[in-house]
Amino acid sequence: QPLVSSSKWLQRYGLKRNKLSLSQILSQIGFQHRKDYVTTLGKPVASRYADGLFPQHKRAQDGSVYNLTAKKELILHFVDCLMGAIELYKQRMEWLTSESRQIFGVIQEQCIVIVLDFGIAAPTEFDLCRDALSMVLVEQVIQIARFNLIRAAQGLKKWQQKCTPVSEHTVKSAVTWLWKLDHMTAVSHTSSAEALLEAMGDEAVSS
Repeated sequence: QPLVSSSKWLQRYGLKRNKLSLSQILSQIGFQHRKDYVTTLGKPVASRYADGLFPQHKRAQDGSVYNLTAKKELILHFVDCLMGAIELYKQRMEWLTSESRQIFGVIQEQCIVIVLDFGIAAPTEFDLCRDALSMVLVEQVIQIARFNLIRAAQGLKKWQQKCTPVSEHTVKSAVTWLWKLDHMTAVSHTSSAEALLEAMGDEAVSS
């Protein structure tokens, strides 16, 4: 699935246009029970002509009352629409919390630098980190415009000097570079900060 923000996703799947919020549904299956100010009583008074004629729904948010006039068929139509929307949200959540997105979230920026700080990770942890990074490169970075990798260490290492256009070739090159990194390298207390400063030094970088 494409990497799109929640608002764009809602628009793409028509959930805004289909008017499925509670207020929108109520306005389509009934009408609001009105109050008007009665001068002689000095207070707002609700009309009573609809009492007992219609089923009523009271909104918890503002206490407004709606008289429900829709036939069963229309109610069932909205039930189907809501069930469909719920299923789309479930699919969206499953996608957002799967594979590399479960670890890194969804990358929406078009030009990024990934700063690698392995610290003193054990060999198995080092390989797990590289597996996860390879996954995000192949699944998400491949869909943006430009990227770079920088390893935080005493001898700071960069995959490229500047952010590089994304292509199948460059992503494969970055994965190969990642798996050729030495497990242990000299680190310092300032290496992470230095790597971040180096990443931000590229004016094209947005994240």
